[in-house]
Amino acid sequence: MHIVVVGASLAGVRTVQLLRRRGSKARITLVGAEPTVACDRPPLSKSYLADPGAEAPPLLSAAELAALGVEPLLGTTATGLDPSGRTVALRGAPPLPYDALVIATGSAPRTLPGLRPCPGVHMLRTAEDAAAIRAGCRAGARLVVVGGGFIGAEVASTARSLGCAVTIVEPQPALMVRGLGPVLGTALTGRHVRHGIAVRLGATVAGIEDDGRGALRGVRLGDGGLVPADLVVLGVGSRPATRWLEGSGLVLRDGVVCDQHLGALGVADVYAAGDIARWHHPRYGTDLRVEHWTNAADQASVVAANLTGTPLVCDAVPYVWSDQLGGRLRIHGRVGAEDEVRTVAGDPDEGDFTAIAGSGGTLRAVVGFGGARELAPYQKLLRTGGGWHQALALAEERRAAPAGG
Repeated sequence: MHIVVVGASLAGVRTVQLLRRRGSKARITLVGAEPTVACDRPPLSKSYLADPGAEAPPLLSAAELAALGVEPLLGTTATGLDPSGRTVALRGAPPLPYDALVIATGSAPRTLPGLRPCPGVHMLRTAEDAAAIRAGCRAGARLVVVGGGFIGAEVASTARSLGCAVTIVEPQPALMVRGLGPVLGTALTGRHVRHGIAVRLGATVAGIEDDGRGALRGVRLGDGGLVPADLVVLGVGSRPATRWLEGSGLVLRDGVVCDQHLGALGVADVYAAGDIARWHHPRYGTDLRVEHWTNAADQASVVAANLTGTPLVCDAVPYVWSDQLGGRLRIHGRVGAEDEVRTVAGDPDEGDFTAIAGSGGTLRAVVGFGGARELAPYQKLLRTGGGWHQALALAEERRAAPAGG
């Protein structure tokens, strides 16, 4: 059996590792567009950005790939898929046959429409991107972060800790509103402001301007205002890397549409994992595509199990963490825009806190900043299918318990 894994970032690499851990003796080929396996990306906007001495080693070295018995085809771009012939088209190489295929090409960062290349304007995807941003994050430098999602908020927090004057430009009414919802997003926004970060909400970007001599001038907003900048970081989201799959017969809809086992719809023996996979989550009753480290790792485990004869459904509770403002934000589950949010410990505006979110009697998410021990019983309740009223009862029980009990 020949298993081809296309994509040498976390989902692809973890799939390869888990196949071997589960005892697979299959021939495995790992295809990646970059010349090396990707690095671990979460630290790029945090510790790597803050520390000039930090390194970003690949998830797997060449020696580790060899020890796993994996054939690397790195620096090789997949350009097409023929499911009927069971081959992957490669740029500059013959078609690669497979018996089973894992699609793990992830997502690509979005940019601003009509943006011209300009010195000092960066996206954050690779260690080289992070190093370029870090070089510009000197004390007093004016940094404008376009986009207040996870990456934008983390970069802003790290740059502020380095002494930069930071402005976040975000079209939504609060930071990280897609991940936190409006209530907790508003609380996080206030925390950023109190840390000295300027936040321009409800603001759009008309363009990025230079001074006519090649030096960055600033970010022009939709209302005509200019935010001066020495450095700009774009964190405006990403899109699934599905272009190479167009015309293949796979169902593509903001990702590769999969069944609950992460098998691609419409074709046999093709799976997807990571940022590119869209599947129907049984817990939430809707199609999801999740762009986070833990999801990529969880889905690699599901795919490896299914490829080695153990049917497994992808039903893990989504989880993401974010290190910013001197603490760790943890989000278990999915906070809906209309969900009720209750704080069950601490204060979302400052210090550690734990909050729950839900609707219709259903507990949908648990969110905490710091305080992992306080968060744990609610996270367990969410994972085991507990409801909203059970979570409220748990909160009452914990409030009534003696301190330290």
